[in-house]
Amino acid sequence: MKPSESELIDIADLRIGLYVELDLGWMSHPFPTGSFKISTVKQIEVIRGLGLKQVRWVPAKSDPPHDDSGDSRPVPDEAAVARAQAHERELRRQRAALIEAQQKSLKLCEQRFGAAQQLYRQVQEEVLEQPQAVRDRCMAMIRQCMDEMNCDGESAIRLLSEGVGVRAAMHPVNVTVMCLLLGKAMNLGYQDLTDLGVAAFLHDVGKLQLPQRVRWFEDGFSIEDFKQYQEHVSKSVAIGNRMQLSEGALMAIAQHHEMMDGSGFPMKPPASELSLAARILALVNRYDNLCNPVRLVTALTPHEALSLLFAQHKVRFDNLVLSAFIRMMGVYPPGSVVQLIDGRYAIVVSVNSVRPLKPRVIVHDPSIPKHEALILDLESQPHIGIRRSLKPASLPADALEYLGPRQRIAYYFENSGPAPLDGA
Repeated sequence: MKPSESELIDIADLRIGLYVELDLGWMSHPFPTGSFKISTVKQIEVIRGLGLKQVRWVPAKSDPPHDDSGDSRPVPDEAAVARAQAHERELRRQRAALIEAQQKSLKLCEQRFGAAQQLYRQVQEEVLEQPQAVRDRCMAMIRQCMDEMNCDGESAIRLLSEGVGVRAAMHPVNVTVMCLLLGKAMNLGYQDLTDLGVAAFLHDVGKLQLPQRVRWFEDGFSIEDFKQYQEHVSKSVAIGNRMQLSEGALMAIAQHHEMMDGSGFPMKPPASELSLAARILALVNRYDNLCNPVRLVTALTPHEALSLLFAQHKVRFDNLVLSAFIRMMGVYPPGSVVQLIDGRYAIVVSVNSVRPLKPRVIVHDPSIPKHEALILDLESQPHIGIRRSLKPASLPADALEYLGPRQRIAYYFENSGPAPLDGA
């Protein structure tokens, strides 16, 4: 036998002194190299915890067994086997618990998002007949969101599954969630944050009184179409007055399309007259419209939308608000498709505003069914980072199917909770 020739050995037969060669990528095991001589029982336990049935060993580089029988086969260590099996069972239990917890959290986010959408549909149906009763239900929903955001732990913005609703109701809920998180990050007081949340939820309510064809702006609008579209602002304010909304909420609704450089509509006031709530709402509203336009073919990825706002449109928005928004969303907002520095593909599903450069991602791993894929917290993986953002169309077919990039981006918030297991 040549010194470099290897043989397969059952995982249960490992012992100290064997020179092993792990047929795994360097990211799939914790050892400095994939080839080494086993020197401790702990190394045996770790190898057995990798999920392999057999590994390669090199007899010529291995120590002889200690039973002096002349048999070169490894001697099983029953105690080590038992410990490794127990360790593997514990890892499986922890993994199952993590999968259950992340699925439960996502389901809860989607239920609350759905309830908010249902409330918005009720607003559309009832606001003209019962304006103040509708106002009370909207206020209760906003205050419940604020209370949940103030619970123990840090709030993270969470990407939801595809198909959680229709655009007309998705948009106000998306905008409300992001506005509340941004307002909280900017330390708005309770009343100001309430006004911002109510304005975000109801900023487009006046579109009920527009013809269907001009309710959502498109580049092909004629001058007349655009004039009609702009009327939704004054109509939203009029409905807000009937609801007896606060002055702060009404101001934000009236100014939610106004820009710092005077390029907005309908009144074009000087920047000094724009309320902080209006500045926040104008930015978040624009971001969501870039990610979720009427025609999906023109949609930008979350990363592209954020880059456009910063690189080309920053003069339109308040600098402090834009900076806070970028800090909150991260360079790669939820929904961004990325490639990691090790070459693997992933989708960003959650960003904690305290650590925006270390989002949580789902990684394309063909060896794991996609419904069992664990969310990887890059905060707990300092050796893993993001190399670049990609358009979904650039993904290989198997990664595209596995990660399922969203055609429409829907957000809610969750308690960021503890990080998943290191290396999970």
